[in-house]
Amino acid sequence: MDLLDRIRATGLLPPGEPVVVLLSGGRDSTCLLDAAARLAGTASTTALHVDHGLRGPQASAREREHCADLADRLGVALEVHAAPPRDPEADGNVHAWAREVRHAAGHAAAAARGARLALGHTATDQVETVLYRLATSPGRRALLGMAAQREDGLVRPLLAARVTREETAAHCAGRDLPVLEDPSNDDPGFARARVRHGLVPALAAVDARASDNILRTAELLREEAAVLDELIATTLAGRDRIPRQELRVLPPALARLVVRHLAEQATGALCPRASHRLDELLALESGALDVGDGARLVVRRGEVHAERTPPLRRSTA
Repeated sequence: MDLLDRIRATGLLPPGEPVVVLLSGGRDSTCLLDAAARLAGTASTTALHVDHGLRGPQASAREREHCADLADRLGVALEVHAAPPRDPEADGNVHAWAREVRHAAGHAAAAARGARLALGHTATDQVETVLYRLATSPGRRALLGMAAQREDGLVRPLLAARVTREETAAHCAGRDLPVLEDPSNDDPGFARARVRHGLVPALAAVDARASDNILRTAELLREEAAVLDELIATTLAGRDRIPRQELRVLPPALARLVVRHLAEQATGALCPRASHRLDELLALESGALDVGDGARLVVRRGEVHAERTPPLRRSTA
């Protein structure tokens, strides 16, 4: 089965259904845009290029022109979104900020068209994501990787089809589609680049099947995670809190998952550290416990619930 047939088999780019493809101009997003134009149809496909302004006005202009030429060649519409300047004092790294900007622009464009939002992540990206998260974040969630399809309409057809970065490069070359190279992908100053060029080759030297094994492990754990999520939902039975005594008698592994779920439900974000505070929480008769990631666990009247950590008050002195 060739690459296009594999992507078609995922069902994530149905013919005639609108789709917005995030387009950087790199090999992966170029391959995805070509696949979307041929599978969903040119009239149903929109390319969205987000200009982050990180490499200066000349580089931004070249990237916009490249994406415009590519969209014109493939016969699809192109929308360009200029990101607002990044606050130099903002928390987090540049890559995380850029990702948030892209996703926000992508979801807005997709919502305006009643479309899916398609990202060009590959199986190779999945392996690197799992390894990066395993090194930087505790808990089973680190091993789940990225979802090929999310409830908010975001899809990753190349990932679902297990397309690798090498295959997207070969596809673009075979279709004579020009691509841009992002120099930050090879910059060892970024942790992702160190994983890509250091850790992944080192694991391949241990076992040539390392990447395939990591990818399959993520797929299996994601299936098992759905079972655990159902168990958590059954335990809480629609509640946003749980009696401390009921939490105490649960199996410790399930109790940790419930605590993390409450924290993430309250904050709307991942809270991997919450589950590691179970013993402290159970020892707390009454009061609050800040567990990191913007979450606070509260014991009141014999019940445990979670809320956002209040912002720090600035001193007026």
